[in-house]
Amino acid sequence: MKKVLKKIRAFRDARDWMQFHDPKNLAISVAIEAAELLEHFQWRTPEQCVAHARREKEAVADEIADVATYLFELADNLGIDLERAMERKIRKNARKYPVAKAKGIAKKYTEL
Repeated sequence: MKKVLKKIRAFRDARDWMQFHDPKNLAISVAIEAAELLEHFQWRTPEQCVAHARREKEAVADEIADVATYLFELADNLGIDLERAMERKIRKNARKYPVAKAKGIAKKYTEL
């Protein structure tokens, strides 16, 4: 992650874009790019989604990369260690969704 963050910072800083990359704008950018990712799957069946993702793999990968790039930068700018935050969240989710109760079930933890 540190290597990727270094590249993101270098790209941003070479263009003097830090002035535009406040938390609000980065969060908005995450949502916009996530919506662009969703467009690839809108109105398609699960089977069509898989076929489309295979057929348009590079375009889908580009949108995923856009979401991740903005998310990584947002966390970095806020002083959040994204890797640690993800690990902590996985532990929290493991407590909310114990295997014995959640395996094979797509319900929110409050319904288990």
